Amino acid sequence: MLYTSVLACVGRTPLVILGRQFPPPGPTVLAKLELMNPSGSMKDRSAAYIVERGLADGSIAPESQLIESSSGNFGIALATAARVHDLDFTCVVDPKTTPANLRILRQLGARVELVTEPDVHGCYLDARLARVAELCRKLPGSVWINQYANERSWQAHYHGTAGEILADLDRPLDCLVAPVSTTATLLGLARRLRGTFPRLRVIAVDAAGSVIFGGPPGPRHVPGLGAGRRPELLAAGEIDEVVYVTDREAVAGCRALAASEGILAGGSSGAVVAAIERLRPRLPGHWQVLTVLPDRGDRYLDQVYDDAWVARLPAFETVLP
Repeated sequence: MLYTSVLACVGRTPLVILGRQFPPPGPTVLAKLELMNPSGSMKDRSAAYIVERGLADGSIAPESQLIESSSGNFGIALATAARVHDLDFTCVVDPKTTPANLRILRQLGARVELVTEPDVHGCYLDARLARVAELCRKLPGSVWINQYANERSWQAHYHGTAGEILADLDRPLDCLVAPVSTTATLLGLARRLRGTFPRLRVIAVDAAGSVIFGGPPGPRHVPGLGAGRRPELLAAGEIDEVVYVTDREAVAGCRALAASEGILAGGSSGAVVAAIERLRPRLPGHWQVLTVLPDRGDRYLDQVYDDAWVARLPAFETVLP
């Protein structure tokens, strides 16, 4: 098959049984390997969907200047989509953005704007969003993508990711366990999958210190998990349970996944591994559990997979539920 661009290659990622990490007895765990998308993450889906539908309906014009706040994957995915469609793109980042991600963004032609002032909890999100608002006022034809509120973020997974999962399944699903940041992936999957499996249990994996579900704010160091603000997309009533994971648990999950399955994945993947390990003893052994591995781990070799970086992580003293 010939493809018209790298964006046409987004999706059709494999569904894999994690039988080495989660052997019998116990529920079967399936993982959608979103880390195999072209730019290395599930954010390819939402970026391509938002940009291409925006161009089709006129909400994004050929002369538009796209602007977004992102510390990594969504920025890289948007930079890819912008390059394919010859659009200008500015990504607002912060000091926690990895050097590798900054280089990738610039090589893809994105303009990078760095904010440097965190809030009292060490979170830069408010500062990044303030800079986005400033750029939107200054730049003609600016379009803020706003992944935390853009309905097309979850629709990309409703129409794409979940449809692929349903086509690949050999038996019913009982439980969905997925990491959250904007909540778009979890909600897009849950809404489509519950149409086929009405009793599906939906469990969100959040970072200790994230405020998405109203928990107390705190420092977070593993990228891509949790948020310093409540996303507008959140529909808490559609989620049955939240499991909180510390940075150190996410790191341990990443390393366990690499050791057992040969999958080098990012921090949010390690978080779902840690969450499922905690959940498994109380889940029925005949259940089939679905999770998502959002991104590759090679961008985090100097963080999650670096012993010196891990040694500097603070201990999280609160007992997590």
